Amino acid sequence: MGKQRRQFDAGFKLEVVRMVKDQGLSVSQVSQTMSLGESAIRRWIRQYESELAGQPGIGKPLTPEQQRIRQLEAELRQLRMDNDILKKASAFFARELK
Repeated sequence: MGKQRRQFDAGFKLEVVRMVKDQGLSVSQVSQTMSLGESAIRRWIRQYESELAGQPGIGKPLTPEQQRIRQLEAELRQLRMDNDILKKASAFFARELK
């Protein structure tokens, strides 16, 4: 059996990114301090920067704004599907009443 992949929540990732961006620590310093891979930290930084630029980024969103946008997009998709079902149902029953 191989190593089990560790998972980190968005708050933790955001804190790691802020250590690099706001505190001026290097990626290698943060990597050693937090026992994380440098590639993961660099990926989180790219994600954060793309989210700040208004792009959706890749993977689970880090910033609260992007998390909210993803939630609202999912709700919008569900509402559109519900609306399509209601339209089809009303068309079906309108035909049945004639």
